Amino acid sequence: MKILIDMSLSPAFLRQFQRAEIAAIHWSSAGRADAPDREIMRFAAGNGYVVLTHDLDFAAILAATKGGKPSVVQLRAKDVSPDVIGARVVAALRQVEKELEAGALLTIDADRMRLRLLPL
Repeated sequence: MKILIDMSLSPAFLRQFQRAEIAAIHWSSAGRADAPDREIMRFAAGNGYVVLTHDLDFAAILAATKGGKPSVVQLRAKDVSPDVIGARVVAALRQVEKELEAGALLTIDADRMRLRLLPL
C-alpha cells in the first residue's frame, strides 16, 4: 500500500508512515499545490496510491464518477495533526489494507472508522 497525502494535511504524516514502514509521499512533492482534486485523483489512480485527505471533495468525486480507484481515506476528526491522530490512522490502514487495495472509502474520526467499498 502506498499513501498520497493531500495538501490539506501536514507533510509530518510522512514520519508516521515511515515509522510504520508504509510508503508515502506528500502531494507537494508530486504536483502543483493548486492542482484540482481531480488531477490528484488521476495521479493516485494511475500510480497505485491511496489518497489521505481532510477534504470531503474526494469522496464526492468517487460518488459522482462511481469510481473504483483510487481508494480514499478521509480524516474527520477536529484535530488532524499527525501527533494526535497519526497512530490511529496507521492502525486503521493496517486493519483494512486489503479493502483499500481493492478500492474503498475509509472515514476515520476520533472514535471510530467507517469503510465503504467502491464504487459508491
